[in-house]
Amino acid sequence: MIPSAFDYERVDTVDGALASLAEHGDEAKLLAGGHSLIPLMKMRLAAPAVLVDVGRVQELSFIRDTGDHLAIGALTRHRDLEVSPVLAEHAPLLAHAASHVGDPQVRHRGTIGGSLAHADPASDLPAAVLAMGGTLVAQGPGGERLIPATGFFRGFLESVLEPTEMLVEIRIPKLTGAGWSFQKFTRRAQDWAIVGVAAVHSATHTGVGLVNMGTTPLLATAVVEALEGGASPEDAATLAAVGTEPPTDDNGTAAYREHLARVLVRRALQEAVPLTVADD
Repeated sequence: MIPSAFDYERVDTVDGALASLAEHGDEAKLLAGGHSLIPLMKMRLAAPAVLVDVGRVQELSFIRDTGDHLAIGALTRHRDLEVSPVLAEHAPLLAHAASHVGDPQVRHRGTIGGSLAHADPASDLPAAVLAMGGTLVAQGPGGERLIPATGFFRGFLESVLEPTEMLVEIRIPKLTGAGWSFQKFTRRAQDWAIVGVAAVHSATHTGVGLVNMGTTPLLATAVVEALEGGASPEDAATLAAVGTEPPTDDNGTAAYREHLARVLVRRALQEAVPLTVADD
């Protein structure tokens, strides 16, 4: 299908992007990699009047070790996450999850900020950022706003970003040496996950993120609480579907997804938890 008519603006700086958002408000959409927004526009599920292309804003493409956490620019591409030595050392879960996004073409164009701002519950990276306890940094006319990942996703394809705000940075706690696992069940390698799981476990932090188990990316809170209460990974995994509302579609029923979640969480915890216990 062909998208509705729209105006196109290209900016080279964050200030330029914020000025365009201030001018056009909720009639504008930011365009980064475009692999999520453009398909929606072609299906007429999104019809922005103005596309603001931020793909050349180089100041938002970085991965930095800032001491107690990692700072990742919102326009850092999936491929850069995948091969980053900084992430390999301090946040290997994120690097590995990025390597499973789509196909090489998608990974060389798509950005972590675009993936998070799109707020698709079927995306891989939001679950990984949730599991690691990340914080998202938004910039707008009122300055900078820090948003915990747990409070960022508001509804289906909807975040708490205001129309005049732009996601500029993702902050991830350094979890050096933590056990981790990423499980993704698909029909084909490049497909969206039917269900996915991102898990990380250390002496100080445990997180389990779920892919495609509700209208937003989710944390498996009941699983984490069970582990923290002393349950075994196998027993905790039986709670993987608690609090979820998985969809029913051509790839599976809600009940099938609930079963998959329990199986994949068990596999993820069996990989992640023993690795950490051995290091404690």
